[in-house]
Amino acid sequence: MKQQATRKTSIGGQALIEGVMMRGPEKTAMAVRDPSGEIVLESWETSGKKRSKVFKLPFIRGVFNFIDSMRIGYRSLLRSAELAGFEEESQSRDSADTAVSFSENDTAEHTANDSSDAKKKTTGMFEGFGMTLVLVLSMLLGVAIAVGLFMTLPTFLFNRLREMVPVLQNKVWGNVLRAVMEGLIRILLFVGYIFAVSLMKDIKRVFMYHGAEHKTIFCYEKGEALTVENVRRQTRFHPRCGTSFMILMLVVGIVVSMFISVSNPIIRTGIKLLTIPIIVGIGYELIKLAGRSNHWLVRAISAPGLWLQRITTKEPTDDMIEVAITSFTEVAPPDDSDLL
Repeated sequence: MKQQATRKTSIGGQALIEGVMMRGPEKTAMAVRDPSGEIVLESWETSGKKRSKVFKLPFIRGVFNFIDSMRIGYRSLLRSAELAGFEEESQSRDSADTAVSFSENDTAEHTANDSSDAKKKTTGMFEGFGMTLVLVLSMLLGVAIAVGLFMTLPTFLFNRLREMVPVLQNKVWGNVLRAVMEGLIRILLFVGYIFAVSLMKDIKRVFMYHGAEHKTIFCYEKGEALTVENVRRQTRFHPRCGTSFMILMLVVGIVVSMFISVSNPIIRTGIKLLTIPIIVGIGYELIKLAGRSNHWLVRAISAPGLWLQRITTKEPTDDMIEVAITSFTEVAPPDDSDLL
């Protein structure tokens, strides 16, 4: 039997490395299982509460909420890796390698120590800057790859395909056919990418925490006590999910692309980048609608995203559910101000 929520909440979350982040109207929290098996909980005030009313208008709010979610999500992901012990493991390996190297030559050790003392302050000054620079460059590289893979490549492939299929050169339906074909190629690339990364062991665990996040929210929306037993039997497919949001943006992007008549891959990509705020704004309103309504049209809009969640969510273990419950409980307001 299909599970239906008896109430709707504005609380949303994100799966992390060995943890879950939940964002409520007043507080945001992340719970992470550390190497010792303990749950580490951190919380802070939810950002964006004091924004001007202009930034809360329909379509406009989606752009700013998307940017804020990306920022908070990225920071939480880095912090979860730190709490889960991923960085400590890397540092331990580096320390072990260094110890072996120095034990081979005691004289070199004394010389290195003298040099190290002289350079310690300089290293400290640039360490933070260097880490920030690496993160920024990594993000820029990721954006460049995403733009090339999901925007430029579909245009390039369609141009080659159009040369071989005369019907795609139709002047009346040319833009529509181009938008649909490019959109389908983009969706196939996206689904293929998600499926490929889901095969990685660490990513699979993140997807299991994703399932725990959805189950916990569903349990709360059904008005049941947040226990492991109650959460475990909930569905892991939720209409108001980042996966559904991404699919919605890809579909909305097809419609928007119908009004772009340029065929040059570089120029077309540039124009598409300029339309991203429009696509995000529309996608955000649609995903909010999906979270509020059970109308058949809304369910139809949500269907592709729910299907893709079969890849991006996995059945969690009980200890993962405990982490999700801990994070959710921290942000759930006692006055039910989160209910929609």
